[in-house]
Amino acid sequence: MIDETDRLIIKALKENGRMMMKELGKSVHLTGQAAANRVMKLEEQGIIEGYTIKVNNAKIGKPIQAFLNIYTRGLEHKPLLDFFQNQDCIQNIYKISGEGCYMIEVFSSSHQELDTFLEELSIYANYKVSIILNSLMDKL
Repeated sequence: MIDETDRLIIKALKENGRMMMKELGKSVHLTGQAAANRVMKLEEQGIIEGYTIKVNNAKIGKPIQAFLNIYTRGLEHKPLLDFFQNQDCIQNIYKISGEGCYMIEVFSSSHQELDTFLEELSIYANYKVSIILNSLMDKL
């Protein structure tokens, strides 16, 4: 179980995973060593699984973001999953319940590139595309 201090540590590390332990401790009213011990405990418990970076895809030439609901045509999904593995535009793949079998997140450099990907995808499955207009989470 985690307490309020652990929640504050997790929130701070989500905002800046490179934060120094002294700075983290100060932000949650602990010493740097106490904060480091808490982080190590959270890692050992598997609550913190790792650290990552956030990439601005538009600035690396991939400004178009879309989510696709994937509808398989049969029970054999391996060819589709193999196809997914070879696609650089796919950021995330989720197995879902409800409408569709999978949801994928893609980033592309242009609508033409997205269209080419969709043409190739249509060999393996049907899909429904939702193009992201704006991300609101970063603005809350």
